[in-house]
Amino acid sequence: MSGAEIRIDGGGVRLGIVVSRFNEPVTSRLLAGAEACLDEQGCRAPNRQVHWVPGAWEIPLAAKKLADRGEVDAIVALGALIRGETPHFDYLGQQVARGLGRIGLDSGIPVIFGVLTTDTADQAFARAGGEHSDKGREAALAALEMVQLFRGMEGS
Repeated sequence: MSGAEIRIDGGGVRLGIVVSRFNEPVTSRLLAGAEACLDEQGCRAPNRQVHWVPGAWEIPLAAKKLADRGEVDAIVALGALIRGETPHFDYLGQQVARGLGRIGLDSGIPVIFGVLTTDTADQAFARAGGEHSDKGREAALAALEMVQLFRGMEGS
């Protein structure tokens, strides 16, 4: 079975979503795409926790708190880092990615990186349900697929 043929069942999946308020016009679109995907796949709102944090820097800490509580099967991290005139963008992007990766490895819970890193706001909007893609939707689908994969591994 190829990746295109995978059937995802989100029923009963408990999902945590951590969203950055910084660049909220973009991140709210990422969240909308993620929630639409989850609805379509049967992961209903009562099984979802959405937590807003001030910025991308705070996403890993909130994700770690969710993982430590053991109440979710997967975590989706949504944010938008848009390059500015200083190297701040590079430092943030590297640390957020490193932190989220570590949380997934340490906890054994899938942590999906749905944090955009773009050069311009136009590029971010294009990837948040615009002309290029819907990274919020893609992140939610990846989370559900990983939960399904892990459940299958436990049963085999």
